[in-house]
Amino acid sequence: MVMTASAMLELGTAFPDFHLKDTRGELVSTTSFKGQPILLVFMCNHCPFVQHIREGFVKLAKEYQDRGVAVLGINSNINPEYPEDSLKKMVEYAQKYSYPFPYLIDDDQCVARAFHAACTPDFFLFDQGHKLVYRGQMDDSRPGNDVPVTGNDLRKALDSVLRGDSVAGNQKPSLGCNIKWCPGNEPEYFSD
Repeated sequence: MVMTASAMLELGTAFPDFHLKDTRGELVSTTSFKGQPILLVFMCNHCPFVQHIREGFVKLAKEYQDRGVAVLGINSNINPEYPEDSLKKMVEYAQKYSYPFPYLIDDDQCVARAFHAACTPDFFLFDQGHKLVYRGQMDDSRPGNDVPVTGNDLRKALDSVLRGDSVAGNQKPSLGCNIKWCPGNEPEYFSD
């Protein structure tokens, strides 16, 4: 497993528009979330870093959706070398783990490139005006480090947005498996 850090997209960046299908075949458009904060995570099925935080993230997602935050999961690892991340497996995982959010398919990896996503999981929080206010880690927990999954960093950012406060600028990059770019599709911000 190659540990990769977030590319840390510039704060204040506008939410890139996209239209992606979810695991039910429904089209999800960014225009559906006007006036709502949006929490987006690049994730996949096979990554041990995602598996490590999955239960805690599902709990966090349910909690903040109930408070008005739109939560989206995107899988950009649609790569024949990673069959565990296929659409069929995405459907299975979304059902098995009761994902309360749309699990979207970025099969051409254009959305990952637009967000400068680098790893799984890679979190991005946009305020009600859809400006980037947080990017980075969920918390300090990683597979094998014995730190509990709390979502502390992400929760602080979400709570600030919901209160209308500014989000602290000392943000730590997420760490995880690199996005499995299709050959020739590696963006310039990404390096092995």
